[in-house]
Amino acid sequence: MACPVQFICRSIRTVGLVLLYYVFSIGITFYNKWLMKGFHYPLFMTLVHLTANFCLSALTRRAMQCWTGKPRVILSWKDYLHKVAPTAIATALDIGLSNWSFLFITISLYTMTKSTAVLFILFFSLVFKLEEPNPFLILVVLLISCGLFMFTFESTQFNLEGFIMVLLASFIGGIRWTLTQVLMQKAELGLQNPIDAIYHLQPLMFLGLFPLFLYNEGLSLSTSDKLFRVTELSPLLYSLLTLSIGGSLAFGLGFSEFLLVSRTSSLTLSISGIFKEVCTLLLAASLMGDKMSALNWLGFAVCVCGISLHVGLKTYYSKSKCLFYSGLCMHCTISNIQNLYVSINEYFRLS
Repeated sequence: MACPVQFICRSIRTVGLVLLYYVFSIGITFYNKWLMKGFHYPLFMTLVHLTANFCLSALTRRAMQCWTGKPRVILSWKDYLHKVAPTAIATALDIGLSNWSFLFITISLYTMTKSTAVLFILFFSLVFKLEEPNPFLILVVLLISCGLFMFTFESTQFNLEGFIMVLLASFIGGIRWTLTQVLMQKAELGLQNPIDAIYHLQPLMFLGLFPLFLYNEGLSLSTSDKLFRVTELSPLLYSLLTLSIGGSLAFGLGFSEFLLVSRTSSLTLSISGIFKEVCTLLLAASLMGDKMSALNWLGFAVCVCGISLHVGLKTYYSKSKCLFYSGLCMHCTISNIQNLYVSINEYFRLS
């Protein structure tokens, strides 16, 4: 009797963690799109999110230190600048460009284009020799590429500028996750815990994105009536509140992914991520009015097949042949969010 009860409890826990992950992941995608309709400063929004993530991670580290009685890791300046900075800058550009694209494209086009990140992750994993060459990689690349082409073919809501931004973000994302994998494999750094990774990455991410913000948004934001030229206090408080909500969602996304992987497995997160994309597209069509033809849906199905094959092969080679197929568990979402690595170590997941 104990076994069925334990199975039911584990099932309920897994479903609850998946739903929590869906709430934060889907929520931040629609939040970003909603906010960009009236607040046309995506890079500033990203900087606020990074600041919120740093503050929340610092508070969490302090609480963990008080709870365990063990000091948290603090990197030396040499390791920080030489080993963490490349990952942080790539992450900042990935997230910044992804958020920027919401000014131009729909959620459905963003979701599909961002899914191509797996192609660049695979490419850079091969370049850095983090992954064994495999003939099935060609099939994965063809399925995802053909799916994206079918999805964007004759799309009535296609925007070239936004599409290029997301595609560039996916390319940088490939560099980002490959560098993240290299960073996380350095056990001597002690950044296996996602909270510690968030804490160390956010300041450099902020500094890496700040020059681009100044160049593109600095002048217009300084003269905007939404922040610095407000005539009443309430609009300013409203803007700060809405921006803070996004920062909390970003932090919650990373933490929910960590909980899901640490309590279940990275495979659970991978499979959940595939179904999350389906939910995102369905919600975008029903709530945001995104238009998709039968060919677009077919392209999405082909792309999902490619991602599913990637996940299945990763599981097969890691369990049956003890080979590390992907190096990264594929998770197609904004932002973004952060530190998606952890398919190597079941203890760690995104930051």
